[in-house]
Amino acid sequence: MSESELMAIFLNGVAQIEFDRSKKLSDFQIDYLDNMDKKMDLGITIGEQDIEQPDTAERVKFVAANLLHAIKGNDEAAAAAFCTYIGTRMPEIKQVRMTDIDDEVSIELVFDKEYRRPISIPVNTLNS
Repeated sequence: MSESELMAIFLNGVAQIEFDRSKKLSDFQIDYLDNMDKKMDLGITIGEQDIEQPDTAERVKFVAANLLHAIKGNDEAAAAAFCTYIGTRMPEIKQVRMTDIDDEVSIELVFDKEYRRPISIPVNTLNS
């Protein structure tokens, strides 16, 4: 698997989820994502703005906001579905960087910086 097939979701600077685009989706997953699109075809609300016919970028931002709530609520199934939606509907995204500090929320979609998995380095302590 090449690094460019990975997309990472960060919350407050910490990687939360990795999405591997090289893995094939099941028919159930494909149907679930298609149903998400059908629901969004009816319109979405981002912040105070109602969007009757959201484009792909608006849908991804909407799903990213829902992803933030899923991560904070420890809803792993929803978080996985939202991450998969973002990774498949906008495959050029490399990272989604979210911050949520003191009720100030920001979501940044990163297209130009590849995600690199952290490298574990064993550390020997003195006296061990």
